[in-house]
Amino acid sequence: MSADAYPGTQAVQRAVTVLKAFTDAQPELGLSALARVVGLNKATTYRLLTALEREGLIARTGTREQYRLGPELIALGVRAMRSSDVRAVSRPELETLARATGETATLEVLADGDVLILDEVMGSHLVSATHWVGTRWHAYATSTGKAMLAFLPNAQLRDALPTRLALSGRGTRTRADFYKELEKIRAQGFATNVEELETGFAAVGAPIFNHDAQVIAAISIGGPRTRFTDKVIKQLAPRVKQAAARISQQLGFRP
Repeated sequence: MSADAYPGTQAVQRAVTVLKAFTDAQPELGLSALARVVGLNKATTYRLLTALEREGLIARTGTREQYRLGPELIALGVRAMRSSDVRAVSRPELETLARATGETATLEVLADGDVLILDEVMGSHLVSATHWVGTRWHAYATSTGKAMLAFLPNAQLRDALPTRLALSGRGTRTRADFYKELEKIRAQGFATNVEELETGFAAVGAPIFNHDAQVIAAISIGGPRTRFTDKVIKQLAPRVKQAAARISQQLGFRP
């Protein structure tokens, strides 16, 4: 039986579409703009907004002419993060990495071809990498993303990659070239990002596996390229790889 055969499924799907319409670039939307984004008429969009507002999932701004995500979503997000085994297990390793290296350590997962920051521990340097939990980046341009993509089944890998692999200030790269790098990552067990995501930024990441030997997350440490020289990256890579291996082991992974 298809999902559409269940009563109320369409309303739920539409409500989720409304919630996902709010982004970092557009944190607030009016009724007309939101209706255009989600592809529904204004009357239907208004009914959905009213129901979501009643549950605290949507809130109106002070002028009441704009809508934004509501406080109940924050509470749900916090509970979701607390229930994540990989986040709980990874946290001590992130703290150890950040303390030992002075650099920012992150835990990230794949989300529709992007990486999503699930947790972060800031470094001690005055100039450090600063991201936010919930931030998303193109997976192919990050050390964590490449570390996870390298261990995906071929079909999932193809679906996770966009047609055009654009790099920050460095043009594009071909899929064939990217696949060669993934082979290297599989062999060495870690990945690097040297100014691919952002000019002046570098990072090294390693994959995390669950008890079924499936890649489910990755950790990384990153910072300014001025500190992350090739020599430093080479020194940090084993430390990140070992931390990821310990997390995997606690999650039941056995090589």
